[in-house]
Amino acid sequence: MGLTAVPNFSQRLVMQLIPVILSGGAGTRLWPVSRELHPKPFIRLSDGQSLLQKSFLRAKGLPGAVEVLTVTNRDLFFKTADEYRETGEITLPLGFILEPEGRNTAPAFAAAALTVFKTYGPKAIMLFLTADHLISDLPAFTEAVQLAVKLAEKGRVTTFGIHPEAPETGYGYIEADGNDVTRFVEKPDLKTAQAYVDSGKYLWNSGMFCMTAETAMVELERYAPEVLAAVNKTLEVSTRVEGSGQYQIELDQKTFAKAENISIDYALMEKTKLAAVISCSIGWSDIGSWNALGDLIKPDASGNSIEGEAFLHDVKNCFIQADDRIIAAVGVENLIVIDTPDALLIADKNRSQDVKQIVGQLKKIGHEAYRLHRTVHRPWGTYTVLEEGPNFKMKRIVVKPGASLSLQMHHHRSEHWIVVDGMAKVINGERDLLIATNESTFIPAGHKHRLENPGKIDLVLIEVQSGGYLGEDDIVRFEDHYGRV
Repeated sequence: MGLTAVPNFSQRLVMQLIPVILSGGAGTRLWPVSRELHPKPFIRLSDGQSLLQKSFLRAKGLPGAVEVLTVTNRDLFFKTADEYRETGEITLPLGFILEPEGRNTAPAFAAAALTVFKTYGPKAIMLFLTADHLISDLPAFTEAVQLAVKLAEKGRVTTFGIHPEAPETGYGYIEADGNDVTRFVEKPDLKTAQAYVDSGKYLWNSGMFCMTAETAMVELERYAPEVLAAVNKTLEVSTRVEGSGQYQIELDQKTFAKAENISIDYALMEKTKLAAVISCSIGWSDIGSWNALGDLIKPDASGNSIEGEAFLHDVKNCFIQADDRIIAAVGVENLIVIDTPDALLIADKNRSQDVKQIVGQLKKIGHEAYRLHRTVHRPWGTYTVLEEGPNFKMKRIVVKPGASLSLQMHHHRSEHWIVVDGMAKVINGERDLLIATNESTFIPAGHKHRLENPGKIDLVLIEVQSGGYLGEDDIVRFEDHYGRV
């Protein structure tokens, strides 16, 4: 497929910077906080901001940025948009490319490159950023981006290499000769990593790239033409919605499934002859394990890093995180203890990379703990499972002001709604109701129903479900504001 085959091309003469946030991956090594529907980018640090919010703030604050484009799973779109809104005033247009399923980073990269090329023209500068890494030195990051832009304008495929602080075996490496990339190297063993650090010629591969839209298109066509063609076909038949300073492109599931599942490193970066590198020290960490997160918290005199309420006796070199309960530990050392409402992780610090094995076991048996937290985010708000047993389930439901659930029906369960705070507007069968605090309604199985918050504060209610089957898939939707019918 030649560049002339790309539709709707409009060339702009002024250089424009488009940061592209690639937000995917489950972060299985950070379970039980990271789940499939609450992945690593949404993990909150001790300052209250998520890794995704920090990435977004870095992106929109860059000089010359004209739009922030995010590629993410469509199931995470509303949660991502909420995260962005929480950061404050949105001063740039926002674009979202929504994947029906993860196909690794090369198809995501291609979708962003095609979108930017068609919208801004070949000279637009694309800066591909990760959604789940930490960068603490923002001035140094901005300076590195400006250097990368200069190389990108010369037609280079520019990467960001991090000065290694230790012989890390969890990162890929870049062998560099000045700004020229000699080769990319896979994650090494400890002895090889030490040799890399001692040589002074190797940098950690940060997973960030910068290039013009034209360079991206030409190199994709040269080294990954099947990926580019499949994604271009997907965009031609995908749905695009615009309004309120943002747009969403929901990628067509059938055609996108034909794109090869391959990383941009294998598809392009390790093959291109145009690779350049900016060597930088920007306070970077990929937060790839609980050890890395624990290192962000100042340890006490015994080497323990504590987040939450913990009482310790004769405990050394442990990382303990607890949100809702007191953690007590006696006579242990070198442990990771992560407590969430529905799962507790206890691991040897030296085995933190193996947490993903537990996720694999949960996924194999279909246990929901690999996918969901007890509190689940929806476009309209959240629900929290309070208690469940044979033939019953209790939830706390929070509906955002102006939001509503779909008009729906359940075959196998009845529901009893009790309003705790706010006012509920309810469709229950043939009746339209307003239900105030301390009032309730009963919805028999088979009744069409809808819940809406007409007020200006959160609507909070308790839902009691009863029936022979209480799975979340027992929903028949008739109308929905969020396109889920």
